Amino acid sequence: MSKMEEYDGPILEIEKLSISFFTRLREIPAVMDFSVAVQPGEAVGLVGESGCGKSTVALGVMQDLGKNGRVVGGTIKFKGRDLAQMSREELRDIRGNEIAMIYQEPMASLNPAMKIGRQLMEVPMIHEGVSEKEARARALEVVTDVRLPDPERMLNSFPHQLSGGQQQRIVIAMALMSKPSLLILDEPTTALDVTVEAAVVELVKDLGKKYGTSMLFISHNLGLVLETCDRLCVMYSGEAVERGSIHDVFDEMQHPYTQALFRSIPLPGADKNSRPLVAIPGNFPLPHERPPGCNFGPRCDYFEQGRCDADQVIPMLPVHGNDRHETRCLRFQEIDWNAPITLGEQKEKTAPGKVVLKMENLKKYYEVAANALFGGGDKKVVKANETLSFEARESETLAIVGESGCGKSTFAKVLMGLETATEGQILLDNRNIEQIPIEERDTKTISDVQMVFQNPFDTLNPSMTVGRQIMRALEIFGIGNSEAERRKRMLELLDLVKLPRAFADRMPRQLSGGQKQRVGIARAFAGGARIVVADEPVSALDVSVQAAVTDLLMEIQRKEKTTLLFISHDLSIVRYLSDRVMVMYLGHVVELGTTDQVFAPPYHPYTEALLSAVPIADTSVEKEHIVLEGDIPSAMNPPPGCPFQTRCRWKSQVPGNLCEREVPPQRQLGDGHQVKCHLSDEVLKRMTPVIKVAAE
Repeated sequence: MSKMEEYDGPILEIEKLSISFFTRLREIPAVMDFSVAVQPGEAVGLVGESGCGKSTVALGVMQDLGKNGRVVGGTIKFKGRDLAQMSREELRDIRGNEIAMIYQEPMASLNPAMKIGRQLMEVPMIHEGVSEKEARARALEVVTDVRLPDPERMLNSFPHQLSGGQQQRIVIAMALMSKPSLLILDEPTTALDVTVEAAVVELVKDLGKKYGTSMLFISHNLGLVLETCDRLCVMYSGEAVERGSIHDVFDEMQHPYTQALFRSIPLPGADKNSRPLVAIPGNFPLPHERPPGCNFGPRCDYFEQGRCDADQVIPMLPVHGNDRHETRCLRFQEIDWNAPITLGEQKEKTAPGKVVLKMENLKKYYEVAANALFGGGDKKVVKANETLSFEARESETLAIVGESGCGKSTFAKVLMGLETATEGQILLDNRNIEQIPIEERDTKTISDVQMVFQNPFDTLNPSMTVGRQIMRALEIFGIGNSEAERRKRMLELLDLVKLPRAFADRMPRQLSGGQKQRVGIARAFAGGARIVVADEPVSALDVSVQAAVTDLLMEIQRKEKTTLLFISHDLSIVRYLSDRVMVMYLGHVVELGTTDQVFAPPYHPYTEALLSAVPIADTSVEKEHIVLEGDIPSAMNPPPGCPFQTRCRWKSQVPGNLCEREVPPQRQLGDGHQVKCHLSDEVLKRMTPVIKVAAE
């Protein structure tokens, strides 16, 4: 069938698909009895946590399971034809031409040694045999479609000359070059900043409409799926557990796992003290250790012994009255889905104590050679931090928010002593530490300021047991007079982060991501830290684990009266757990205030755009739509005047090009709320809320 011929059935129809991977020891079932259909022009979201089999489904569609993977049951049909029955030539023709896939990591899909234009032109030249001239014209059109600045320059660039967001757009452009019927997106925005993510998501939606492409959107972010898809399928441990339209599943969920997922996401209205998140108990089952009966049984609030764990296959059951809504739950008709949620234990709000950390006009500049390749020549200055001032109190959580390149990690490095400050001062308990590098810091300072990193895999020693690593930290901090005392303290720390004591003898590779992150937290708190810098500590973890780890951080903080500096770009988590928020852009603090002040207008124009960019998994939320034009400027040549003026939609409200000439002063809006902005009080007062929750 040629592309021109219309096909009116489902573009993609997966029926009762089972995929296993074979090792020397056993067959590992990765996907079981999985069905989903994508109609022409429809976007279907595939949601689940890591390890649930969603990427395996995508690789099954691409017929790219490697030598160990095999389809052991069911069919995958594309436009009515079974992919398994096709010859290699037919498959090669369909892949990239009719079915295109966009992966999580854009650089993995680009050839670093080839100009962008050439890579784009290859697609139609190979698949459709078009002339070089026509291919170039089409490449130019697609690059313009994905809203990249200066398309001609883009086509003449190499991949490394583009930012992450630009690379991902090129990959999307490449996928669209042959106007495919089906686009598979595998977590395409995980590596991007929120404002860039918002622009890419907007783009994917528009292009889907323009080209009439059907989409299978794989993600663990329910908010993103709500914004991009018409229908969704929730996966758990290799099976589809619920399928239906976005509104049916979000508003009338009929599976306990879907419900548990929503309870562990910080939606508007959740609050760490009065409405804490509810984490899903237990752990995800490994593929060869799945329980009998329902896979979710051991973690389910509604589990009934003898029925849910009977050794039988639980089918997908239809939910009557809704549009093709199905659930894999035997008890769904008996459960009261509208019952009020049993609240987690409510906590008293702790009052912040005395000031522990004070930063005054901190600057951190780096000198780099203007010609980075050969050195020599003029020096250029990168202004990573520009006059940062704030203070943090005991038991307080201060969130530091901003996109990559805004200087938040540089500031953490200076605080930790991994870098020293160019100017300004950092006072820890009224002692200056900004010029003391880590190797010269005394033990007390080191144990006072600790860090929990983004990726738990990189921070543990793979060849040392968990217990040994924590005891090593205790030794360095000079805690305990003997091995036995340290061992006792180490076991108490495992209790503190809610890990079984038996884990002391395990190696890091035997732990899941969430468990490794807990070990990292135990180690950071080993020396009774006063200040803990948490650098995106949950962004690498699954949603259900995120809730447990954030709760754990809060609980330890209450117990130990720690000051928590929480670095993040995820504003929903920031809103949930922080007391004060500091918003950074290109080395400047553009807004600082309590969480309530920063999340309600008036905002700094950048804060406003950040709030609009965060996907929220709630159908009752209305958001004002603000998509920032362009990418974040480079810190090597920042724009003159206000750092945000190149992307600001309020700039026209300031008379006489002031924004382009002068860095705005730090303005006090009262009650400690400050913004760095030229807008007049009258204009600020006109700002309306970005996020509105519709009245029930």
